Amino acid sequence: MMKITILNGSPKGAESVTMQYILYIKKKHPEHEYNIINIAQTIKKIEKNEERFKNVLKQVGDSDGIIWGFPVYVMLVCSQYKRFIELIFEKEAESFFKDKYVMSLSTSIHFYDHTAQNYIRAICDDLGMKFFGYFAADSWDLLYPKRRHRWLIFTEKFFETIENNFPTTRQFQPLNHRKFDYVPQSSTTKEEKIDTKGQKVLIVSEDTSESTNLGKMVNRFRESFANNVKLINIYDIDIKGPCIGCAKCGYNHECIYKDKDGFTDFWTNKVMKADILIFAGTIKDRYLSSKWKLVYDRAFFNNHTPTIIGKQLGHIVSGPISQIPNLKEMLQAHVEYQDSNYLNFITDEFGESDDIDALLYNFAKQAIDFSVANYIGPRTFLGEAAMKMFRDDVYGRNRFVFLADHEYYKTHGVYDTFPQNDERAKKLNEKLIPLMKIDKLRNKINMMQEFLRPFRKVLSDPDK
Repeated sequence: MMKITILNGSPKGAESVTMQYILYIKKKHPEHEYNIINIAQTIKKIEKNEERFKNVLKQVGDSDGIIWGFPVYVMLVCSQYKRFIELIFEKEAESFFKDKYVMSLSTSIHFYDHTAQNYIRAICDDLGMKFFGYFAADSWDLLYPKRRHRWLIFTEKFFETIENNFPTTRQFQPLNHRKFDYVPQSSTTKEEKIDTKGQKVLIVSEDTSESTNLGKMVNRFRESFANNVKLINIYDIDIKGPCIGCAKCGYNHECIYKDKDGFTDFWTNKVMKADILIFAGTIKDRYLSSKWKLVYDRAFFNNHTPTIIGKQLGHIVSGPISQIPNLKEMLQAHVEYQDSNYLNFITDEFGESDDIDALLYNFAKQAIDFSVANYIGPRTFLGEAAMKMFRDDVYGRNRFVFLADHEYYKTHGVYDTFPQNDERAKKLNEKLIPLMKIDKLRNKINMMQEFLRPFRKVLSDPDK
């Protein structure tokens, strides 16, 4: 018999879909002891009560295997779970996790579940755990026999690995934090200051003090402008609680906290009304802080509907973000699928203070120039795939949950992007496919030249 401790990362506790997967394994392999700890649901108590936190650590230390089990919340774990991970490092409790066999289980619609899994994998490496593997389940997988069997095989191999003390691999190097104090050099002169040209600039930061690199970078960036620029500290936002995954916002995009705190007003009347958004944060483990994650989670009251359309958005980050491509991918994707233009990351990990000064000034100028020009760059796979996944899921199996998204998608042309609705492509295929099936004709066609034909029309027309 083995003792398996499950760190439940769902705010719903025992009512979590994720935990149903654990109960299934418990049913199939009752010979083991399964200890489920509702981490996300009780994080406030764990954070405030030292004995409660120590009790969690003891249960981890007494275990043969650990399972991180969580639903994916906005490309990562929920803010409550993230806070627990921060506590482990803040309280120097890594030794309780070291050398423990571990696996991770996520449930989602597969929207950026890989970034959530990458995050947990990196945390496990930072804790010195023996990572067996991850299982990224679709939320409904347990309802299908073949998919259930797949989950069963995975967990049985996990148990076998523990029993035989098999070796495991590492994937992530420890982060290298630069010891550097950013000291802004000579102030921007009045003549050098940048005219905002009527563009509304909003900086949202977790630190605005003059005692930290982040605070100093944010203030230096703000001083680049000749006009007033709004600066909001996320700790000053009236947020009564985290997202609890109730999905009541799916009907009309109204959060259960709407009349209880100020977050909806902050997002709707500040963030959504800005032309240029700069989000600023400090690296905390392999992400930004759990406070920033709380902001992203609470903004999900708009579900899969874009809310920052047509804006310029960039980040000022203190810490080794270049060593965390997983985080860069998440932040860029969040901008792209909202139909905004991703600007850049400005960090304190490269160069000296005067170099950072120059980067911040150019960052401000670029933001204004792009905003005035109404420039929105083309989506990469990050944004394109995201919206197609949302489109398919909202149109299909989850429409009844996200009715507000469905109405938005209908009225804003999102469903028009289904390939079967592309009339031009349909006519082209009807005409050309029969011709391509004629061997003699197909062999005579110079495909490279045919691909270039429509481009030549554009290049030869001086008015285009």
